[in-house]
Amino acid sequence: MAAHSLYGQRRLPPKAAFVVGSATLILTFLASGTPIPLYSTYRLEDGISNSGLALTTVVYFTMTALSLLLLGRLSNHLGRRPVGIAALLSSIAGGLALMHVAALPALVVGRVLQGIACGVASSALGSYVIDTAPEAPRWLAALITSIVPPLAVPLGALLSGAIVEYGPAPRVLTYSIMVCALALGVVLLLACPESVERHDSSAAAAAVAALRTLRPHVRVPAGAGRPLFVAGTVALATWSLGGFFQAFAPGLTADRLGTDNTFVVALVFASLSVLSPVGGVLTGRLRPCRDHGAG
Repeated sequence: MAAHSLYGQRRLPPKAAFVVGSATLILTFLASGTPIPLYSTYRLEDGISNSGLALTTVVYFTMTALSLLLLGRLSNHLGRRPVGIAALLSSIAGGLALMHVAALPALVVGRVLQGIACGVASSALGSYVIDTAPEAPRWLAALITSIVPPLAVPLGALLSGAIVEYGPAPRVLTYSIMVCALALGVVLLLACPESVERHDSSAAAAAVAALRTLRPHVRVPAGAGRPLFVAGTVALATWSLGGFFQAFAPGLTADRLGTDNTFVVALVFASLSVLSPVGGVLTGRLRPCRDHGAG
């Protein structure tokens, strides 16, 4: 049957949709950085151990990776907006859960929801940004989807650390701000057009197609095994180092710098995390290796 796009309906123009998509993508990653300075508070006031914080970090990264791997293609069938809104709602639920942290389980639940939100948003909202991007400058969409999210996490931690240390209601205010901002993002996304052209089909057929996307497909181009192994090893190592800093920044700050100031905790974490987008800019100037070699 004939394909149809929702751009024809009375919704925000594509340029405004691009801004909304970019803002909601950034907000999702900003929100994921807000709990990190509070790890110091949870450690001191709630007795959550360093091993508990490490477990929380591992679970967060695992859920981010799994949701990206398993749910990454879902928006191709269900649409960018619905899946993107689901990511925002997951982040909102995570923020609400983190407002009531008194023990490790609540912290884990909140981070699980935020991890799912980041993985789904990377795909659905990232694709929406690319779909609605203006023709010029051509590099803008790539910049937003590749460099801004990893930069937003430490920025969210820094903003949260400042609010927790110097603002009122330190265990609630930072989450309340993010939940309200994400809720506004949901409303704005509802007013945006859908960028995926979908074919008229039965609900059952659409559900079957969506379920098929849950099965991951891994394909390695011929001759790319060795570079892929090296890149994967480096990615795993850097993610592990980032996880170490995320989990143990409060303890490192207290032991080595002699302070429990949450803004300083955020600075310690950001000192490593901010290197990711910087490295992206620097390596983007390098020439790609096209000769993979044999074997």
